[in-house]
Amino acid sequence: MHKFGKFISKNRVGVLIVAVILLFPALYGFIKTPVNYDILSYLPQNLDSMKGQNIIDKEFNDAATAMLIIENMEAQDIVKIKEKIAAVDGVDKVIWTDDALDISIPKEMIPDTVKNILYKENSTMVIVKFTETASSERTMNAIGEIRKDLNKQCFLSGIAAIVKDTKDLADKETPIYVVIAVVLSIIVLSLTNKSVLIPFIFLVSTGFAILYNFGTNMFLGQISYITKALAAILQLGVTMDYSIFLMHRYDEERGKFDHKVDAMAVAIEKTVVAIAGSSLTTIAGFLALCVMELTLGKDIGLVMAKGVLIGLISTVTILPALILIFDKPIHRFSHKTILPSFEKTSKVVTNKYVVFIVIFLVAFIPAIYGNNHTKVYYTLDESLPKDLPSIVATNKLKDDYNMTTTHFIVIKDNIEPYKVKEMVDKISDLDGINNAVSYGSLIGPEIPEEFIPDDIKEIFKKGGYQLVIANSEYKAARDEENQQVDQVIKIVKSYDSTGYVAGEGPLTKDLVEIAGTDFKKVSIASIIAIFFILVVVFQSISIPIILVLSIELAIFINMGIPFYTGSVIPFIASIVIGCIQLGATVDYAILLTNRFREEIREGKDSREAAQISVKESAKSIVTSALTFFAATAGVGFISDMDIVKVLCSMLARGAIISMIVIVFILPSILLASEKIISVTSFHWKEKPQLRKKLLSAKNES
Repeated sequence: MHKFGKFISKNRVGVLIVAVILLFPALYGFIKTPVNYDILSYLPQNLDSMKGQNIIDKEFNDAATAMLIIENMEAQDIVKIKEKIAAVDGVDKVIWTDDALDISIPKEMIPDTVKNILYKENSTMVIVKFTETASSERTMNAIGEIRKDLNKQCFLSGIAAIVKDTKDLADKETPIYVVIAVVLSIIVLSLTNKSVLIPFIFLVSTGFAILYNFGTNMFLGQISYITKALAAILQLGVTMDYSIFLMHRYDEERGKFDHKVDAMAVAIEKTVVAIAGSSLTTIAGFLALCVMELTLGKDIGLVMAKGVLIGLISTVTILPALILIFDKPIHRFSHKTILPSFEKTSKVVTNKYVVFIVIFLVAFIPAIYGNNHTKVYYTLDESLPKDLPSIVATNKLKDDYNMTTTHFIVIKDNIEPYKVKEMVDKISDLDGINNAVSYGSLIGPEIPEEFIPDDIKEIFKKGGYQLVIANSEYKAARDEENQQVDQVIKIVKSYDSTGYVAGEGPLTKDLVEIAGTDFKKVSIASIIAIFFILVVVFQSISIPIILVLSIELAIFINMGIPFYTGSVIPFIASIVIGCIQLGATVDYAILLTNRFREEIREGKDSREAAQISVKESAKSIVTSALTFFAATAGVGFISDMDIVKVLCSMLARGAIISMIVIVFILPSILLASEKIISVTSFHWKEKPQLRKKLLSAKNES
């Protein structure tokens, strides 16, 4: 590793030239990576709700549907709007009364089955079917074009419209997130580092790594809008530790060598050794998200694990090159920092360590209780501002038409009509079902089948399947909605064992069930992975237990706060926050514990070792935590997207909570447990003999 450090130091200009050249393919990959804005599309394909959805998409070409409510408009004007919408690229068909009846027929004479669905007092509903899925670029472009032809009397609702508004909001806000994170990080780094220039050097190096990470996302096929919105901020906050450590080590070695190249070579070597374990635990924390059945976890996990690895490589290649090139101005322009010496802090921790241990034990009770009782939500519309066009329209659909969710029921085409009618009647009688419509109930005795246009027939019968549509007044993910979905499934299966129930309600119900198991799986996977890495790093059984318990307390406190404040958080936060906080802040714990072990090996007693470890490690821990806090808190404050707002706010809070736990509680536990640690660890009080020999051979040479 010393030769590698020497090579980077000597060829610093060449390293930067290569780094700049690599930006071009990275930028191309970034532009070409598709973004998915539909969370429900990440559900496993083996679910009945997804199988039903796939049949609807493939056979009925109902990839995406929107409902257009038009108020106080004459029939002939509605037809004109309908024709304009039908001509838009990406629209498959537009359905209204005129597809079956002449518009001159008075509303009072329209059959009840049609009238009850498409009319309410002073408004009517037009159904718009799209060619591709709700999250496809073609569908979102189509919605944009449709809205150009609509006036204030028109309201476009449905998942496709919500996804479009989500995309527009995410695309508008994501660049602002990055700017806010960068500006606030510069402020924190400027206040906590002596050099005026070094914050900008850090951010340039991290910027390279972030662009490389986004560019290589192209090989993953696509990323979610949540990943796109958060990845840059998280990568900035999580990998800043490495930059800080390298700079501190370089400054330390700079006074020992005549030439800065030699100093940097040693700094790179020692940085790699020091941060290898912590970066591995961070990567493991993110990769634990890949065990989720909801593949959104894999999406976030792979992108962030890759980002940490790229950030590590950037720290030992691009950053050293930048530091060496700008070495003189970095050390010429300096100022005092706001950070204290932490002398008093270290004495308080070691003198009052029993108090901090008691706090540690007692704090678990309210933290775990709050964590277990925090409420979550699962629907996309709850994460968006209430004044967005799609949310306004969705609320109008709910209020005026009593339609909150729609169940799409797929059954075989060969089932007897009277049985289908029985099934539809039973579904219609369920609490919360506003209406249920099948092909048979649509034509009824009032309309001869030969009068029904093929376009209308194909809505309900195609490819050996027939479709029944049931509108519910219940909101997706609510207990009453989930019970209703279970009842509908039971009725459908009694008439067709191969039947499926799809739509937002069933899909969200599956999401609720999967999220519960995913939370447990991810928590266990991340703890086990990080535990075993810590076992290898410290060659100890007790140290990993102490470190993981310390950080788990910080996570429980963070996750429990929403319960005590009465907040409801997005379901994804309950799954990913623990992983990210565990993976990101275990670095602080490793840094302090490493220093504690070093002092023990130097012959210090446990009290003195704890005091020195706090005093010497606190600056790096506080700087890193405050940078992570700044990068995420600013975004949490300004974001209009509740998912991003809550995730960033909780990550910011988690960084501060973890910092407090690691600086005050962890050294107290290490101090009290040092004898147990000594017994349960290899080479706790002395360096391994092989390492001693290698070091001594190196010094002699």
